Amino acid sequence: MFLLDAPVSAAYSLVNGLSDALTPVAGELAATAAIIICTLAVRSLLIPLAIRAAKGERARTLLMPKIQKLQKRYAKNPQRLQQETLALYRAEGVSMFAGMGPAFAQAPFFMVLYRVFMSATIAGHQNLLLGHTLLAAPLGQNWMGVLGMGVFSAPSLTFLALLVLLAAVAWWTSSRVTAEGPMGRVARAMPFGTVVFAAFVPLAAGVYLLTSTTWTAVERAVLHRRIIAPA
Repeated sequence: MFLLDAPVSAAYSLVNGLSDALTPVAGELAATAAIIICTLAVRSLLIPLAIRAAKGERARTLLMPKIQKLQKRYAKNPQRLQQETLALYRAEGVSMFAGMGPAFAQAPFFMVLYRVFMSATIAGHQNLLLGHTLLAAPLGQNWMGVLGMGVFSAPSLTFLALLVLLAAVAWWTSSRVTAEGPMGRVARAMPFGTVVFAAFVPLAAGVYLLTSTTWTAVERAVLHRRIIAPA
């Protein structure tokens, strides 16, 4: 059995069951609402990781003056600089990768959701979720797949609206990056990768991305104000 078969089957049962329960209230938007609710539930479970990441970022920020001194002292010796920087992090009990926890933790959930909306059959049964739509756009289709109907067709416009919203969230996130130099440029460009990615994945996965990145932006603002920024 493929490693993801059991999680995909469980996720399908959860999303499909929630969609059925929401149908009397949400109608054709029930499946989309189910995806959003499941995404918010997953992100809620990851709040402790986000708090830990914020504390790690604050600790790294406090270490910056010492790191800058090391950079000046060993400017001509990159290998020694790397050794001394790692030693400093170890001595202070600070992880260089603490902020990556939430992103890594989300990856399995996204992979499972992606499989749910890429599989015609799940556990030997027809994938009923692929028949659901969001404003006439099939949740199991990607933007490339609906362009044949016309750029300004209802399904294509739905995807365009999603991409615009993702771009807005990416811009907001990018504008709040404070790092300078090459790393800063990379950090400011990375949020826009979700816009490109969303054009090639099923609409359901795009809905997940929009929900998750919006959560990240709000969570980041709250944690920055309460944990990272205070002196």
